[in-house]
Amino acid sequence: MKTARAIGIGVGIWALGVSAYTLSFSIPILSDPEQQANMVLFLVVFPLVWFGARWYYKGEQNTHGYWVGQTFFLTAAALDALITVPLLVLPHGGSYYTFFTDPGFWIIGVVFIATALLYWYAKVYRNTQKINH
Repeated sequence: MKTARAIGIGVGIWALGVSAYTLSFSIPILSDPEQQANMVLFLVVFPLVWFGARWYYKGEQNTHGYWVGQTFFLTAAALDALITVPLLVLPHGGSYYTFFTDPGFWIIGVVFIATALLYWYAKVYRNTQKINH
């Protein structure tokens, strides 16, 4: 696994996800802006991780999709702990505990891993099986 490559792509996924989350507050559609931001984040995570996996696998074909997804997610979680929570959650009365025990956080984590795994099965594993047979 090219760890530095996966972490770098994970940073990009995190930055774009946080940007979409933050920007969603400036376009009021729902009466609950927090719920709206969470929905936007949930909707953008799948394509961000899909394209991140696509980019990762352009340079490396041997790593299982689970490990790529886990690296993307752990990178995002670390950046959340270092940046998101102190700058966006704590000033509004939240805490590390509420952020990291929120079911939405873990659902998004599953989406990270499942998306990278799905990409691996659909694009990498399938193509390597065709080559080997």
